[in-house]
Amino acid sequence: MNPSSRQRLMRLLIVIISTVLLIVSLYYITKVTYPFIIGFAVAFLIQPFIRFMEKKARLPRAAAAVTAILLILAVFAGGITLLIAEIVSGANYFASVVPRHVHVVVEQIETMFASQVIPFYERAAGLFHSLDTGQQETISTNIREAGEQFASTAGEFIQNFFLKLPKLISWIPNFATALIFSFLAAFFISKDWEKLQHRTVNYLPIKARTSLSKVFAALKRALFGFLRAQLTLISITTFIVLVGLLVLRVNYAITLALVAGLVDLLPYLGTGTLFVPWIAYEFIAGDPGLAIGLTVLYVIIIVQRQIMEPKVLSSSIGLDPLATLIALFVGFKLAGFFGLILGPITLVILNALHSAGVFTDLRDYIMGKEVPPPAK
Repeated sequence: MNPSSRQRLMRLLIVIISTVLLIVSLYYITKVTYPFIIGFAVAFLIQPFIRFMEKKARLPRAAAAVTAILLILAVFAGGITLLIAEIVSGANYFASVVPRHVHVVVEQIETMFASQVIPFYERAAGLFHSLDTGQQETISTNIREAGEQFASTAGEFIQNFFLKLPKLISWIPNFATALIFSFLAAFFISKDWEKLQHRTVNYLPIKARTSLSKVFAALKRALFGFLRAQLTLISITTFIVLVGLLVLRVNYAITLALVAGLVDLLPYLGTGTLFVPWIAYEFIAGDPGLAIGLTVLYVIIIVQRQIMEPKVLSSSIGLDPLATLIALFVGFKLAGFFGLILGPITLVILNALHSAGVFTDLRDYIMGKEVPPPAK
């Protein structure tokens, strides 16, 4: 190996080791500083509103930061209040109609048992008794083993649930503490945003300043685009559900459409949290027409979500639709629901680094080329 190739290999190893160390360090640092990272993200998002309050309302920066954070808290508290009010209203409604529906379901189950289950059991019992002793023992053993397996699985599930319940309960005060620290960090970072920005920039070389500014600009554009994309997808889902429920002449169509739009953000389940139990109930309760209509509506929602999500994300974030689709699929396979968020974010970061010329600079460094100074 000639000296030039040896130097390139050494530089490549330095880049790889540095990248791995950076990723590992960020992982462990994030675990203990996540409230402040959340606070930085909140401060980053509310900067346009703070600047607007400074220019239009002529408020001091600290007052504008307090106003912005209080507005976020008010929106959050208002959303929780509306959600609780909707739950209470829904609980009162269900308290009046559920007994009648339960009675209908019980009658349907009794009819099904009388007309189908009992005759089937009698036929199966007759067939069982017609078998020889060895076959009967084999079937009995298999049934017993299946029952024991089911009981063991159910017991493990219940045991794990109660073992994790204290941890879940203890998570609540930790969440509240992290939330308080996040908003305090958001306030102090927002109040001194310009000062912190200038102080950070002064410690960086000119080339790093240029690259970092390009990366932040791309991330800011992508972040707001991602939020806009999610709002667009929820709005489309809510509109489709509302139209479908109005066509099916379902009561409380507006409320149910809003609930469907909210649960559309749930991991894995999405609108299935609302539609699957509802469809099953309508089939059992003896209203197959409504059940089929809800099934068609649910399929339409799923199909439009799968079609629109890559397109809306790509247009809002500024990425290629195929690359966005690949990022969504790979992220989902590697990290589940959170991968649907981390995949596009990772793609956005890589695209921002590419736009800032970071990969080009790394390639030039590995190849031993001279990096040109940034244009003044």
